[in-house]
Amino acid sequence: MHTEQGDTPLQKKLNRLADSIAWLGGGAALLLFIVLLIKFLAGLSTNPGTPAQKGQEFLTHFITSVTVVVVAVPEGLPLAVTLALAFATTRMMRDNNLVRVLKACETMGNATTVCSDKTGTLTQNKMTVVATTLGKFKSFGGTDEPLEEPADTSEKPDKVIAKVEHVPIAEFVKSLGDTTKQLIIQANAVNSTAFEADVNGEKSFVGSKTEVALLTLCRDHLGAAPVQEERSNSNVVQVVPFDSAVKYMATVVKLPNGKFRAYVKGASEILLAQCTKVISDASGDEPEVVDLTEHNQEMFSQTITSYAGQTLRTIGSSYRDFDVWPPPELEGEQELTAAQFNKVHKDMTLVAIFGIKDPLRPTVKDAIKDCQRAGVFVRMVTGDNILTGRAIAKECGIYTPETGGIVMEGPDFRRKSDEELKELVPHLQVLARSSPEDKRILVRTLKELGETVAVTGDGTNDAPALKMADIGFAMGIAGTEVAKEAAAIILMDDNFASIVKGISWGRAVNDAVKKFLQFQLTVNITAVILTFVSAVSSGKGESVLKAVQLLWVNLIMDTFAALALATDPPAPSVLDRKPDRKSAPLITTRMWKMIIGQAMCQLVITFTLYFGGHELLGYTRGDPAQQLSLDTLVFNTFVWLQIFNEINNRRLDNKLNIFEGITKNYWFLGINCLMVGGQVLIIFVGGPAFQIHKLNGNEWGLSIGLGALSLPWGACIRMFPDSWFEAIIPDITIPSWVTFWKKKKKKPAKGEEGDLEAPAVKRPDEFSSDDNSISPPLRSWTSLRGERARHHIHRGFKEYMHDQKVRAKNKAKEVATGSKTHPTVPGWSSGPSGGPICGEGMHQLTTDR
Repeated sequence: MHTEQGDTPLQKKLNRLADSIAWLGGGAALLLFIVLLIKFLAGLSTNPGTPAQKGQEFLTHFITSVTVVVVAVPEGLPLAVTLALAFATTRMMRDNNLVRVLKACETMGNATTVCSDKTGTLTQNKMTVVATTLGKFKSFGGTDEPLEEPADTSEKPDKVIAKVEHVPIAEFVKSLGDTTKQLIIQANAVNSTAFEADVNGEKSFVGSKTEVALLTLCRDHLGAAPVQEERSNSNVVQVVPFDSAVKYMATVVKLPNGKFRAYVKGASEILLAQCTKVISDASGDEPEVVDLTEHNQEMFSQTITSYAGQTLRTIGSSYRDFDVWPPPELEGEQELTAAQFNKVHKDMTLVAIFGIKDPLRPTVKDAIKDCQRAGVFVRMVTGDNILTGRAIAKECGIYTPETGGIVMEGPDFRRKSDEELKELVPHLQVLARSSPEDKRILVRTLKELGETVAVTGDGTNDAPALKMADIGFAMGIAGTEVAKEAAAIILMDDNFASIVKGISWGRAVNDAVKKFLQFQLTVNITAVILTFVSAVSSGKGESVLKAVQLLWVNLIMDTFAALALATDPPAPSVLDRKPDRKSAPLITTRMWKMIIGQAMCQLVITFTLYFGGHELLGYTRGDPAQQLSLDTLVFNTFVWLQIFNEINNRRLDNKLNIFEGITKNYWFLGINCLMVGGQVLIIFVGGPAFQIHKLNGNEWGLSIGLGALSLPWGACIRMFPDSWFEAIIPDITIPSWVTFWKKKKKKPAKGEEGDLEAPAVKRPDEFSSDDNSISPPLRSWTSLRGERARHHIHRGFKEYMHDQKVRAKNKAKEVATGSKTHPTVPGWSSGPSGGPICGEGMHQLTTDR
């Protein structure tokens, strides 16, 4: 079940965005070069310089244009995603989330629903038998007030149902005869898969926690010998493994008198329905067995309901004696399954009903409140009795009938049609007595409804649901290897609270990328416009930001910013918002508001300094040294604007506290110190290499002061209502033409009805991992290289070499026969004129030029 990890959904979105930005930046650079070239050519006749000087001037124009492309292309986007995912996966491991599939990190942040198991995930998986009803004889425990009453309590109000005598556990054990004790011990020790082992130097049981609880009761209170000894003293004839479809397991042993006895253990209400006898007296040498009357049935059903209402897992135990084994109904059956055992699963004798307590984890209630606060709908999927599941779900806050939540049992759920399921599932909060198939149906229905589904599982049969879900969580302690292989994330502590931490880290990954994107687009817009305008307005065609300076800015906004902004841990406030929809845009309206607002601020400041610096600050116009000082001031101010704006971009929402958690991110602090140190070093010792002049104290103060203006300006932007911004700029979209994906008309076949227009080429976001068609690459360079590169990249080296061999052979035939043939390459066929045309598979890749 190991699958190859490709680009994550977020990475694919970013690749398309990067392509668009690259094309726009390239267009701006080309336009700048054309303008500068026209100015250069127009001034050649009056240019007094030597040919070498004119060539150097042309080269300067070309370098300036190329630098615009370098600044515009967002090389830091893949780095930001990789860093965010790397930090998230490392730190999620500390939070007991082992990430197996990288894209699960970001997907988890937008999960809209979690389908969680009960045992071990919501509860502690530390089970103890706290109540037992032994036939009609006696009982202990189970006297707490039920948390959940049955829905039909109003029925038969006048009918009084007798109860089994209730005694303390010590008296209960003392009243049992030796034969009855041995019957209970053998029913639990033989009909079990748990075993004894040394754990931390102590003898303890290992296996199913339910079986461990029953074996512990037998050992501590009934004087049972070691499990292995009990099993070796029994002549086991046949074992029927536990089947989640029927909710029980069985073991057949041969008795000393030559008869055979089948012990059955499982869901109490299912076993009770197959019983016709019950133990009435267990104090004598042999337990007394009587017929199970309808009145007794109601009494035991009420006991099960009472136990379940106290959040106890109810387990039934029964047996039946046979003269021969296999009986006539099972003649010829080699390996016995639960479905075959159902033929003889009748006329059973009820031994006992056990109530097993599995307390909730202390952190579960708060974790579920956090999920609900974050807009994540939590559902409980359990194999327990519907009353037990409903009571526990109500205790931990999952089941809220006042909001319209409903509870269902698996058999009823799986009989519903698809239309009924789609109406029912949005309100379903608890699915009891469920099978792995029920869980798979639930996940499938939720995904069809557009939900982003996270699901937990621990068994081998849970693998289909884990693979189908958007995020599959396997249990690290109780999970099987098959479940772990099928899952995207492994919960190392089997704790539901760890899922909430995974949601927080998933949102932190998405936020980190958006923070970086918001910062980088601001720098891109400002740097490109500033370079373009200053270069065009300059008499020499030189930009105020020189090529080497732009490379330093590019280093700041790509590598350093990615390291600083992609390493923020999740703040508690990330759970205060709803998850993003799958169709949600990568750049939100709020982000555009900040990008455009900050770009305007930076352009106003830098343009004011560049064009008005001579009058405002007293620089002498025409003096090369004074002009160099002014250009250095503009460059220094521009860099400080980016440094302060990076702090401003630590928040994506409209809250004003941009310093929240800043002291916990040492990477952010260290990277900013490095950027400040680098900028100070460049100004002081950069000299001719960076084409700058040392600044005095007043100029430093002015640079830093103007740069710091981005912080209060950012607060003003946040206070500006989003609705006003949307009204001013209703829709901001990147033109679709920049991706160069075109559609062409396709005529329908004869007799075929439908749309006359269909896309000839799938857009990048329409390709799926299981699509057999060839997916076009998403990078800019591939688009530039054209269809031939795209074709050969995706065909593979072996296929390419095969094509070349075929063409070489055909060419040799041409030379030998003197006739012209065409290559018989797979996917190609001859056209009407004898020339090669694309086959259907290749036709899908061609585009109109």
